[in-house]
Amino acid sequence: MNPLGLIAGGGDLPKAIAQSAAEAGREVFVVALGSAEGWVAAFAHDTASLGEVGKVVKLMKAAGVTELVLAGHLARPKFSELKLDWKGALVAPGIIAAARKGDDALLRAVVDVLEREGFRALGAQDAAPGLLASEGAMGRIKPSVEDLEDIAAAFKIVRCLGELDVGQAAVVCDGLPLAVEAAEGTDAMIARVGTLPAHLRGTEQTRKGVLVKAPKPIQDRKTDLPVIGMQTVRNAAAVGLAGIALEAGGALILGKKAVLEEADKLGLFVVGMKP
Repeated sequence: MNPLGLIAGGGDLPKAIAQSAAEAGREVFVVALGSAEGWVAAFAHDTASLGEVGKVVKLMKAAGVTELVLAGHLARPKFSELKLDWKGALVAPGIIAAARKGDDALLRAVVDVLEREGFRALGAQDAAPGLLASEGAMGRIKPSVEDLEDIAAAFKIVRCLGELDVGQAAVVCDGLPLAVEAAEGTDAMIARVGTLPAHLRGTEQTRKGVLVKAPKPIQDRKTDLPVIGMQTVRNAAAVGLAGIALEAGGALILGKKAVLEEADKLGLFVVGMKP
């Protein structure tokens, strides 16, 4: 099997994909967008900017890559500051225009460019299926009837947010929306819940309320699925939530075994639900 190409943005997801693919016996070649983080030293790798499309294509083909995955955070580029090679100059106007339409449009534009070069773009769920949320309670704790009602309400909110390309997460407690995710990200959204009066939310002694994460309906699942990790569980516990619900088959858990053990220890459920 040819090496898996990984175009790595920021955050923990690229590392988790590379490690999962390697554990499954597949060689991985990483192109880090921007400066390479320490974990890439364990893999064959190089670096490029978002505007160096020709360099990325050349590196991937030289490594024998035919399938690749794009993962991690991409900063929206400014044309005046973008480092371009000749191929990047040809596609940069389209990428800049897509970036103005939102994160999903930007990611789709980058994937489209690479597929036109003959690569097969995979989603993270295809490159590292072991990271996917499964259906049902994944840890020891199960949601209550009240939790399931909050989960259903939060899923409706997340779908509406996603249709507008706003975010992938919401927190609901006793049927009341407490927070929705936008550009600040999930951790900052959860932190806002902790600033609300105690009568609106749960506490570490009496847990209630749920965090729900699900893909946007408009989303290209090759580029960006919702993600939780150890910090998500700890942050949710710190603001008194009862648990976390994810779309089964539509969200990723980084370090799944350790995350579920931590959730059990802190008294939170982690559940996968079909849309």
